[in-house]
Amino acid sequence: MSKLEQILILDPSSDLRFRGPFTDVVTTNLKLKNPSDKRVCFKVKTTAPRRYCVRPNSGVIDPGTTVTISVMLQPFEYDPNEKSKHKFMVQTIFVPSGVTDLEAMWKDAKPDDLMDSKLRCVFEMPSDNDKMNELESSKAATVLNASKADGTSGAKASSLSMDDTEMKKLMEECKRLQTEVGKLHDENRQLKRVVVHQDEGLRMRKANQFDSSVSKSSVMLSKEPASKSLPSLLVVIAAIFIGFFLGKFVL
Repeated sequence: MSKLEQILILDPSSDLRFRGPFTDVVTTNLKLKNPSDKRVCFKVKTTAPRRYCVRPNSGVIDPGTTVTISVMLQPFEYDPNEKSKHKFMVQTIFVPSGVTDLEAMWKDAKPDDLMDSKLRCVFEMPSDNDKMNELESSKAATVLNASKADGTSGAKASSLSMDDTEMKKLMEECKRLQTEVGKLHDENRQLKRVVVHQDEGLRMRKANQFDSSVSKSSVMLSKEPASKSLPSLLVVIAAIFIGFFLGKFVL
């Protein structure tokens, strides 16, 4: 067993497979496992760095753990003669105890301490049958989406009809409420008129009562002097008669 196999166990496929057409980003995963009892530091390198996005492209694998690396091939125009130019290499090294600066560790590492594992890239283009299957799948998906859209439009239409019905009901209810409010306003005006008439009648009755009381008091005042003047008049008349008779007897 080599040093690399003792430190690092790669994905069983040992290849990075990408399936075309490469008109969009194509992603494949690479698994690194550390079966040892020491920490292992790794780096992923490629001969075509502009064509790939590797996350993470470096890091540390703890003992007994596994790290999954995503290798994303960017869109490009496929050339069969170019596939041999795409290669990957995973470089690993044991992390000494107490080391915190990993960059300095990589710089100071000796060639004998480094272990490399090379991977080849495999590009697979879809065959004619695959293209037909994909075309049929896309058609089926289109039909399914269309049916869903029709169902959604039908649901929207029914919801719109329900909305129209509810709107009509609301309009009718609003008209009814407006009619009731108008009736209430009319009743309020009639009540105000009745109250005004009642107030005017009450004022008129009070005025009539005041006038009658004033007239009665004036009549009483006019009668009282007349009754008082009557006895004095009788006394004068009696005095005149008495004087007349006395005059006759004296003469």
